Amino acid sequence: MYIADSKTWYLERLIRLVAGVFVLGSVLLGMLVHPGFYYVTGLVGLLLTTFALTGFCPMSIILYALGARERCTC
Repeated sequence: MYIADSKTWYLERLIRLVAGVFVLGSVLLGMLVHPGFYYVTGLVGLLLTTFALTGFCPMSIILYALGARERCTC
């Protein structure tokens, strides 16, 4: 089982939560409103793949700017 690093687990879980909400929301909107919302799902998948391969994550930059910080493990 994967255990997240104790210094970054908070932001990693928050990024995964936001990605999951975006994917679920865009799939529901694609089914109920317009199929064009499936492009949002593709974009989230592309950004998650970029994060896994390079370590660059635009969502972490956005969350950091909104005030999400790593918790102190003092």
